[in-house]
Amino acid sequence: MTTAATPATPGTPGTPGTLQRIFDPSARADPYPLYAELRETPVARQEDGSYVVSTYREITAVLNDPHLSSDLRNLSRPLPAVEEGATPAFIKTDPPEHDRLRRMAMRHFGPPHTPGLVMGMESDLTAIVDSLIDAFADKERIDVVDDFALPFPVTVICHLLGVPREDEPRFHLWVNDIMNSVDYDPETDPKERLHKGVQARKDLRQCLGRLVEQRHGRPDDGLLGRLANDDGPDGRMSDADIVATARLLLIAGHETTVNLIANGMLTLLRHPKVLHRLRAEPDLVVPLVEELLRYEPPVQIIPWRVAYSDITVADTVIPGGSQIMLMLASGSRDPKRFRDPDRFDPDRRDNQHLGFGSGIHLCFAAPLARRETQIALTELVRRLDRPRLVTDPPPYRRSPVLRGPIHLDVQQGDG
Repeated sequence: MTTAATPATPGTPGTPGTLQRIFDPSARADPYPLYAELRETPVARQEDGSYVVSTYREITAVLNDPHLSSDLRNLSRPLPAVEEGATPAFIKTDPPEHDRLRRMAMRHFGPPHTPGLVMGMESDLTAIVDSLIDAFADKERIDVVDDFALPFPVTVICHLLGVPREDEPRFHLWVNDIMNSVDYDPETDPKERLHKGVQARKDLRQCLGRLVEQRHGRPDDGLLGRLANDDGPDGRMSDADIVATARLLLIAGHETTVNLIANGMLTLLRHPKVLHRLRAEPDLVVPLVEELLRYEPPVQIIPWRVAYSDITVADTVIPGGSQIMLMLASGSRDPKRFRDPDRFDPDRRDNQHLGFGSGIHLCFAAPLARRETQIALTELVRRLDRPRLVTDPPPYRRSPVLRGPIHLDVQQGDG
């Protein structure tokens, strides 16, 4: 898990105490008042020498600043590797290496070279959603997370990669163990939970490596096969980089989509008029998902950016080598950028949220996550019978970075 600086005790707005309260699991259900406190000091230095950026304009400036690095090796106090022996995904590299690897991946993942990829998956996405809903359609009580949001994106990404169907159950188990280890609490959780996550990462990497080796000479066998056989303008991607890209899709893409669907369904159940409107106006789902990405984003924080050299942000000089933490969810509720930012409004115009980041590291799987969520919410709203929350707020995952309910129990029908 990527962890952030651990601040001191609670204090005045914009001080380390505010950040500590955001990272406390008790704030997970509603961190937004604390983000408002942070915004009173757009760039706040922490006791360990890191910096927190919390306002829209300053976050956008940092995300688009070429003097900022995503390579953690550039930190003045480098972190130990999360996974020994693993090649980092391109989102953890800098230009020109980042740009080269991203171009190679995007040739097979979206415009301009593969513009019809996501649209070409429409029937598969709908079939997977229908199958999952069929399995619980007659139940009085369901868990939207366990019964739907967790299995859906793993199945989709396995299909996209070209993972054999007989291997899919293992991928579901590995991703589940990895996600459980992200929320590991050393004070309450057995060490086995952490060890299972470490082993799952290793097993997943080894399995993907074998699949890539088998795909050489089979360019039509999913994304793994296309990447393994493509000699484009930038050359051929190495097997290690293909595995890193596939792991990025499976883990980061999975977690983003799970949280977006769960946060979306929770928000709709809290706004029944919007839910009924979506049922009557399915096309509303497109702007609605954009508003969800602003209002309840699945990725709340980018914990790590590194200044190559001294930079100035909002009149604050940040020394080279410093860790910079970007509070995306705070920026997307900045009243200086969005009118009435704490109101959920699917009709909102000029909605340039930070839900998928910005700049050269803008989420490359965003089109797929959007379409998955659009189909998922449309069908859940259409097919569930008078759904209502069992518990509000629901229990949340511990992570302040990837925020979403760990369970979302919903009652339907007359039960």
